[in-house]
Amino acid sequence: VQLQASGGGLVQAGDSLRLSCAASGRTFRKYAMGWFRQAPANEREFVAGISWSGDSTYYADSVKGRFTISRDNGKNTVYLQMNSLKPEDTAVYYCATPATQYVYGQWDYWGQGTLVTVSS
Repeated sequence: VQLQASGGGLVQAGDSLRLSCAASGRTFRKYAMGWFRQAPANEREFVAGISWSGDSTYYADSVKGRFTISRDNGKNTVYLQMNSLKPEDTAVYYCATPATQYVYGQWDYWGQGTLVTVSS
């Protein structure tokens, strides 16, 4: 399984950014996907998750109402639309997925991360 995250960059507070994570190596539509982030000196934290079908989504309280996770099973890609960005959203963002199909909440494979920097 390979996960390739992209879309990070430097933006100002209040701006928007969309992250992408392209998956390869297995049948994408059978696996849940998630986004996590890690800020300097902090532990990695959950940001958003989506079921294999896309019917269910989950968010950390800190991003609820501002971030939207979605997936395109035809393109083997999961997205994280980030609106109203704040300086505290600055972090390296990682996508992740379980090893087991049709399971949500296990995060076994990780992408390489993409850096998001939000200036005030």
